[in-house]
Amino acid sequence: MTTMTGLVGTVRIFNHHINVGYYWLALIDMLFFAASSYAGAVLYFMPLDGHVQRHMPALPLHSAVFAVVTTLAMFSMGMYEPKLREGVNGILLRTLGAFGLMIVAMSLVFYVMPDLRLWRGNFAISTAMALVAALTNRLLWTRFIDLEQFKRRVLVLGAGSTAATINRKMRRKADRRGIRIVGYVRQSDEQSCIEEEPTVSLDCPLSEYVRRNNIDEIVIAMEERRNNMPQDELLRCRSMGVRVVDVVDFFEQEAGKVLVRHVHPSWFTFSDGFQRGDASHFGKRLFDVSVSFLLLMIAWPFMLLTVLAIWIEDGFGAPVLYRQRRVGLNGRIFEVIKFRSMTTCAESDGKARWATANDSRITRVGAFIRKTRIDELPQIINVMAGDMAFVGPRPERPEFVRELSEQIPFFEKRHCVKPGITGWAQMNYPYGASLKDSFNKLEFDLYYVKNQSLFLDFLVLLQTAEVIIFGKGAR
Repeated sequence: MTTMTGLVGTVRIFNHHINVGYYWLALIDMLFFAASSYAGAVLYFMPLDGHVQRHMPALPLHSAVFAVVTTLAMFSMGMYEPKLREGVNGILLRTLGAFGLMIVAMSLVFYVMPDLRLWRGNFAISTAMALVAALTNRLLWTRFIDLEQFKRRVLVLGAGSTAATINRKMRRKADRRGIRIVGYVRQSDEQSCIEEEPTVSLDCPLSEYVRRNNIDEIVIAMEERRNNMPQDELLRCRSMGVRVVDVVDFFEQEAGKVLVRHVHPSWFTFSDGFQRGDASHFGKRLFDVSVSFLLLMIAWPFMLLTVLAIWIEDGFGAPVLYRQRRVGLNGRIFEVIKFRSMTTCAESDGKARWATANDSRITRVGAFIRKTRIDELPQIINVMAGDMAFVGPRPERPEFVRELSEQIPFFEKRHCVKPGITGWAQMNYPYGASLKDSFNKLEFDLYYVKNQSLFLDFLVLLQTAEVIIFGKGAR
């Protein structure tokens, strides 16, 4: 069996790992959307003599803008996320949501750049054709993306508790999209912890087994490496074109997280990433201020309505904003500003508490603004002041930071960057309200700290639309 090497695996773009298969899906969608825009114009103007020729020179630019905006809208709804687990109804709902966002975005484009404006009939035909193309392409894609030819064949060297982390944290079909774990190679002095997966006892050299089974990648997940690592065989495998990675790097590329329990302090020193120059700091600050200013221009009516709603529920003159001490860059304490979503006596005893599901302290208005993330909007002031970034780890309270730092290794590393209104962990994990949740969210936060770039910030910003619309992570 051979694999389609051009359509499997991940590629790093500005340090961020992207699944190659969904990179191609986005490109194919973009081509379909451009063709739909072009065909829609031809069909609309064809009955009108001379209109096709008169509009032809502008069609390439119109089609390019239409294709890019529609593709970004699809991305914002998670349509290029390999871990997407929705069925047909979920895919349809997300696609319709993406096209709704596209219509809003294109309306803004037409307002800002009138020369790009399309006739309503032309736009309607192009949108309908693009919607059909998107659904058809997605239907075909889901049929062949899980074929064995489009999976990278992976061999795990080890079968103990470290290797079982793969078995436990990547057990769903969506978690293994693009890879096929051929087996776990058990070492002679290792107790197997693998369940419901094939284990392998080699009866030949490792390089020979790799050749016979068309292995594309070897993941090192051994319990004892000092004396058991088959260095010569791994070097032969690498010379054959087989990729050899550590289990920590494997999770980073496949799951977008850093395995905290398996990271050594030296990894932070010698691994790629964690580098910030003056240019990157300036670029991120410019990005934060620009996005915050644009968001404020769009969101101020919703902020005003929120103030009125809080006063209607709690009485005119009731406190609208809520200030709370949080830990920021390099452990510096600052006051975060949010719309008040709980009763004024939520912590009257002065004891810090996690928010819980169906928390009785949350008001009716508070439940809505927390679900839609409107309560976070006043943090724009924190971004403008330089205490926060637009994208970054969630800022935690000093009481929780002291507790979590004592129990979770490397928790303080998340303070190497400014906290954010939204972030990579918020995109990938629900609201953290326990020690276990904080541990799991830290794995995503460390990935962001290691690989932070304006490109990753832009991707997180796009996906925030999905969080707001579907209420991911809200409590």
